[in-house]
Amino acid sequence: MTPQPGNSSESGGEAPPEGRNARLFTELWTSLASLLRSYTAAHGLNGNRQATVELGEARITVRYGEKWLDLERTDAIIAWKRENGKSGVFELTKHGRLASTGAGEEEMDLAAESWARELMLESNS
Repeated sequence: MTPQPGNSSESGGEAPPEGRNARLFTELWTSLASLLRSYTAAHGLNGNRQATVELGEARITVRYGEKWLDLERTDAIIAWKRENGKSGVFELTKHGRLASTGAGEEEMDLAAESWARELMLESNS
């Protein structure tokens, strides 16, 4: 059997670990945007309100009125900022969680729901 380009017998034709991780983090990033869309839609149902969620390769922006959340990703690292000056950094884990120094790991869906709830509250706190 003749080896094909990009397919070595040692790797069994699989992408190197870095490539698999990059694809995984891209999929998790897309999932995070989807979760934010779902949770902002759910929180807006009672008040007939709607947030916008913009997804890019390295940025997710969620807007609701004057409130916003900006997420910027570099590989597995996500830096977030809010309109009220709050900010932080998370790391995406291979298990679909967001890890931060001092706060441990949080399930991605719980973080998305929390952000959506904070954005969609009527009062600006």
